[in-house]
Amino acid sequence: MSGLDWTAQLVHLYPSLAQVQPQPAAPESGLASFEVPAQTVLFSENAPCQGFPLVLQGEIKVSRNSDDGRSLELYRVVPGELCLVSSASLFRAQPLSACGITTKPSTLMLIGVALFKRWLETPAFRNDVLGLFADRMADLTALVDAVAFQKLDRRLAAALLGHGQQLRITHQSLADELGTVREIVTRLLRRFEREGWVSLGREQIQIINGAALRALAG
Repeated sequence: MSGLDWTAQLVHLYPSLAQVQPQPAAPESGLASFEVPAQTVLFSENAPCQGFPLVLQGEIKVSRNSDDGRSLELYRVVPGELCLVSSASLFRAQPLSACGITTKPSTLMLIGVALFKRWLETPAFRNDVLGLFADRMADLTALVDAVAFQKLDRRLAAALLGHGQQLRITHQSLADELGTVREIVTRLLRRFEREGWVSLGREQIQIINGAALRALAG
């Protein structure tokens, strides 16, 4: 992606950057876009934060991992959105509290720590970052509510809905999304299959009775 292309796209996705100094395209910013394949680890839990990522194309999944290998997805960052974990780490000058990995081929920019702090002096950009905290806190509050107060079978039923009749997904991916282990997801899916709600295949799930799943999820 040429400098002119990524600059125009960046300001289109993040309009407040039109007001920051130095401008993203200015030589003194030192910025350039870079491309990474899917499943690239961009940052790791407990590591120092190297900068603030901006997504031009693709998606970052941000999750926390347990010592026993389980993973709980916190949120995803798509073009035009900001990363709460990175900003919190930079604000507090503390290690990252989660890990970030691309879910698809992605084009990114990494804003260095010094430049990020300078951009925060611009009210429009600072308001965007602070607004991010409010939006992400709402997401995380809903996640806590789901983990703490909803039964796993209800959460699994909800996760299966809204993707059409045929899902190409592994049991491990569903377990990661729900913050549990693959064996429990497999056990619940087999129960759903016995009830006649789904049909299981290799890395795919066919929804047979969506109404029953919606009833359980509701």
